[in-house]
Amino acid sequence: MKVGIAGFGTIGKPVAAALHRGIEGLELVAICSRDREKAKRNMDGLCEPVPVVDPPELAELCDVIVECVPKAAFRDIAEPALNSGRTFITVSGAGLLIHPDVVDIARDNGGQIILATGALLGLDAVRAAAEGEIHDVTMITRKPPFSLNGAPYLKENDISIENLDEPLKVFEGTAREGAAGFPANVNVAAALGLAGIGVDRTKLEIWADPALDRNTHRIEVEADSARFSLSIENVPSEENPGTGKITALSVIAALRGLTVPLKVGT
Repeated sequence: MKVGIAGFGTIGKPVAAALHRGIEGLELVAICSRDREKAKRNMDGLCEPVPVVDPPELAELCDVIVECVPKAAFRDIAEPALNSGRTFITVSGAGLLIHPDVVDIARDNGGQIILATGALLGLDAVRAAAEGEIHDVTMITRKPPFSLNGAPYLKENDISIENLDEPLKVFEGTAREGAAGFPANVNVAAALGLAGIGVDRTKLEIWADPALDRNTHRIEVEADSARFSLSIENVPSEENPGTGKITALSVIAALRGLTVPLKVGT
């Protein structure tokens, strides 16, 4: 299967390196990037050079497209890929909430969307519980203040996270509201909502905690089949501290799952 990567930064580069090392049945054939020259430079020593193309050409060349672009460009990548019936792997739960019709595009054209969710554990259990009745889902996210810099919600509500000496709750609401207000930070909340009782019933708290050097997520689920709580501490990536290192690994795992003879988990 031919793979293309849209976006060649914090997530795209590790994915390209993994494909270069070898994932059975998959071959990297193209990259899509706003800065073509930078993308070409970044390939040096990372992977074999491949063409840097526009989104429509990426959809033509590839069977599988990995989307890891800024949220504003999500639809530019998703629409041609899914209109062409491709497999579309993304980590952008927020993008799916903003553009829910891409699911219909996939359905109408024989495409498939895979939301890679390695930054939040336990979604297999949430999906299983959703086959019965889930009563309540709460997610509490705590992050170092610097990883929340630039969030629209903070600017709109004049919330300062500078020079904190104790944890500050900066948001409480639904997963949908959180994904809109913190689009670069809480894709995991959108994924949790999509896996369970929906983003409008999934509760979310976001804290800026100066004592932390890792992004942490805790989910609590009450269902007719089980009660469970899960937590994870994600090591921030060096290039973008708002994104955990495990996010790129979740995409690599999703790619590997396309061709393995034994797939663990739903």
